[in-house]
This record gives sequence, C-alpha cells and structure tokens, in this order.
Amino acid sequence: MYSDNVKIFSGSSNPKLAERICKELGQPLGQIKLSRFKSGEIYCLYEETIRNCDVFLVQTFSHPINEHMMELLVMMDAAKRASARTINLVIPYYGYSRQERKAAPREPISAKLVADLFSAAGADRVVTIDLHAPAIQGFFNIPVDHLTALDVISDCIKKKNLPDPIIVSPDAGRATTAEKMANILDAPFAMMIKKRPAHNESVITHVIGDVAGRTPIIIEDLIDTGTTIVNVVEGLKERGAHDVYICATHPVFSGPALQRLDHPNIKEVIITDSIAIPEDHSEKFRVLSVAPLLSDAIRIIIEGGSLSSLFKYGGV
Repeated sequence: MYSDNVKIFSGSSNPKLAERICKELGQPLGQIKLSRFKSGEIYCLYEETIRNCDVFLVQTFSHPINEHMMELLVMMDAAKRASARTINLVIPYYGYSRQERKAAPREPISAKLVADLFSAAGADRVVTIDLHAPAIQGFFNIPVDHLTALDVISDCIKKKNLPDPIIVSPDAGRATTAEKMANILDAPFAMMIKKRPAHNESVITHVIGDVAGRTPIIIEDLIDTGTTIVNVVEGLKERGAHDVYICATHPVFSGPALQRLDHPNIKEVIITDSIAIPEDHSEKFRVLSVAPLLSDAIRIIIEGGSLSSLFKYGGV
C-alpha cells in the first residue's frame, strides 16, 4: 500500500507493534525524535515532512499510562503545526476506559475526559481495539473505528480442539463477548457474579452455569493485576472444572500480574501484542499479533471500503 502521502509514526509505548504494522503495509516507519528535558517535559520533532499527509500515530496506553498519553498529545500538536492533512490515532489499548460512568457520587468520567483531550488536540479519527465499554465510542465527536481481537483469539482456541469447553465470562460486563465466543466455538457459556470491595479486588459470589468436568475458557478485555482472574480460576476449580485457559486482548499486567498468572491451574494465557510484555515471560503465555488487523484497518481508511470486512464472526 506504499504511499508518500501516508506517514506512520510510533510513540515510545509499543514501537515493535508499529514496526509490524508498517511491515504488513509495506510502508516505512516514520522518523520521529522523542526525548525528555531534565524536568521531565516531553519533546517531539518529526524528522521528515508531513505537510498534507495522512498521519497515523501508534501509541498504546501501557505503563506509565499518563506519560504515554501526554507524549501522544505532544505528537499530535507537532503534527497539526506541521500541516498534516489528517491526524489519525491508532490506540490499541484505550486507557481510562474502566472509568466510563459514575458508579458513585463525586466520581469523574475519565474516559470522556480523555476523549475530549484528543478531540481538542486535533485528532481526526481514532482506531482502537476492544474497548472496556463499547459506548465509549459515543464520547467522541469524530469517527472511532472500534475493532476486536475476538476473531484472532477464537481461531487460536479453535485449533486446540479442547475437550468439553465452556466459555466463562468473569463478570456480567463480558457476558455478551462470552456469548459470541460460545457461538463461534459451539460451546456453552457460564458467568461469574462478583463484588468489588476496592479497585483491582474482587470476590466471587455465584457461578451461573455448570462447569464441573469441563475445560473453562475465560474471556476478558484486559488483565491488570491478575487478582480477579486468579479468583475466577480458583472459583471454577472449587466447582469441579478442569485447568483453565485465559484469553484477553490487553495484557496491562500491573505489579506482580505475571507471577500471579503462572498459576498451577492455569493451562495457558492467550493475549495480544496491543501492549508489549517482557520477552522472558513464562511459556504459559501465548502472544497473538494485532498488527494484521490494524494494518488492514489503516489500508481501508486510506483506500476506502468497509471495516465490517474485518469482522469474521460479526462486529463488537
């Protein structure tokens, strides 16, 4: 798809993913200088012309999330002042997405705040994958292309031919996704009911569905500290399930999450490269690339066509 009028640049959060996207497109990765002043202020310089170009900025919200978000805003401002024709944000993992509503008085809706920041800074389009809440698309007054890694993950699970699989939603919020995966794999699904005494903490109270003697496949949009997932795994084992397979799009992996997930009752953890993880991870972790998905989306945005062609088993 090589075009002189299309430029793809990477922030510092996940340059390997940006390189994979460019390789899929046959497009060189744009040259950009990102550095810090001694005070921590972010500096950005495009080392090639972007005047009248469609610019794609690849930046995921991995740790440190606020640093990467500010870096993206600075990159956008530099692109706007360099007369880019359009500024398209490729944000595989959209941070602050868990704060998409007020669950208690005097709380912020931070997902909306972030959307306003990007719009005010001059974004023309956002491309993202598996938002924590699909309704976040409505927080933007610009086009949002909401992709899903469900097809990639489901194909991976299909090839395993697991005995007596059952798709498990760790909470009510993922029930729709779990049901879609269950339909794809022609398997039953179950749902866990939990309560949260605090952030990143959960207690399983009920399980809807019979998991005894079955191989659970837990489907999540993201894994943060791993505490919830381990609680779900142990809850399933207590109810007679076999060892568990875990599927998640975004490996946020805060704190000792990698160690927690190296659990004796977890058979495999299937994730994507929407966020980079350490290369010395356990053999239990299988990383699928979303670069082909994102590169196809970029190609369609530039050349025209329908993004629905990217949804093998239906949209998000």
